[in-house]
Amino acid sequence: MAARSVQRLGRGLSLGRGLCFRGSPRVFSTAAQQRSTGDECGPEDPHDEPKHPLSDCAIKHKAIKLEEQVRDLTERYRKALADSENVRRRTQKFVEDAKLFGIQSFCRDLVEVADILEKTTESAAEEAEPSNPNPTLKKIYEGLSLIEAKLQSVFAKHGLQKMNPVGGKYDPYDHEIVCHVPAEGMQPGTIALVTQDGYKLHGRTIRHALVGVAVESQE
Repeated sequence: MAARSVQRLGRGLSLGRGLCFRGSPRVFSTAAQQRSTGDECGPEDPHDEPKHPLSDCAIKHKAIKLEEQVRDLTERYRKALADSENVRRRTQKFVEDAKLFGIQSFCRDLVEVADILEKTTESAAEEAEPSNPNPTLKKIYEGLSLIEAKLQSVFAKHGLQKMNPVGGKYDPYDHEIVCHVPAEGMQPGTIALVTQDGYKLHGRTIRHALVGVAVESQE
């Protein structure tokens, strides 16, 4: 009996030692893992700390400043756009005026030729009266009349027109007074006669008409 008890006790001790040795690597392994995990985590980097968010007051102040900048930039853009449109319109008007009035100086010289032609035609008309049997003068008068009519037609084609101010009101922008005549059957201040024709180019006066204005007669 005693021998059997000793054998059982020996078997229990051997089993206990085996369990302890087999379990020890797990204990050591768990401790090593804890140390490794602790080393990897380490102390936190101070640079990784989250920044403090802006307060509501600061955010509102920043939003107001941004809105002011947007309004300022929008106003500048509108002014620049308006200035650009004005420059474009002025340039377009300048180009159009250059096309219309580029021949203004030429027209001033040409109307003087028309004056000479008109006076010559009037002189030929006086000489080519029915009482004068000379057919040559009559043909000259007819030719001059055709030339004068054609010249006035060319003038009208290019926007050059002769003024007909007789009976109208005096206008300092279109007329130049050279004399006064008694207002016989005419209202004072109206144009009674024209000593030199005036001309307009596309509505712009390029030569003033020399006129005589009717005035009340003084007894």
